[in-house]
Amino acid sequence: MENHNDPSGYWRANVRFILGSLIIWALCSYGFAILLRPLLAGIKIGGTDLGFWFAQQGSIGVFIVLIFFYAWRMNKLDKQYGVDEE
Repeated sequence: MENHNDPSGYWRANVRFILGSLIIWALCSYGFAILLRPLLAGIKIGGTDLGFWFAQQGSIGVFIVLIFFYAWRMNKLDKQYGVDEE
């Protein structure tokens, strides 16, 4: 377990988690919807190709899931370092 009195450790973990979330979000919204769309054109989902689905709905869905995952993970991190709200 991490040191409860280590603010630099808390912020390192916080920034690492934020960067990971941003990478996932960018990959889904920019990568799959724009850059990789020609590769995903042959895969059908919901009557359209997967690249179009990511551009219209998938990236929004991933973003919503990331919001809830971020809140859950940050609450856990706050408790781990003793900075949670009581």
